Amino acid sequence: MNIYISNLSYDVNDSDLRELFEEYGEVSSAKVIMDRETGKSRGFGFVEMSDDAQGQKAIDELNQAEYDGKVINVNVAKPRTDRPAGGRGGFNRNGGGRDRRGNGGGRGFEKKF
Repeated sequence: MNIYISNLSYDVNDSDLRELFEEYGEVSSAKVIMDRETGKSRGFGFVEMSDDAQGQKAIDELNQAEYDGKVINVNVAKPRTDRPAGGRGGFNRNGGGRDRRGNGGGRGFEKKF
């Protein structure tokens, strides 16, 4: 069972997350998601547990529990969906996408009628 944990303290690391969930059963993996640019925690992570019953018990008991000074949210992780290539930019009818800093990212095009 893949479990999603949000509202984590920025001080929580992979081993902390593993240790927390190991109280409920065998943990296959535990990963706090880090920001690519800053290297700091993004405040959420995933835990994979091999036994669904143990995973559900962990969800039931840890959801809305306080951990490291914050009330965490714990749920079954939703499957990843395919995202369009190109990141956050997206289509902009008035010209160009945006880069990750919110600046215009290209010449764009002009629609003719």
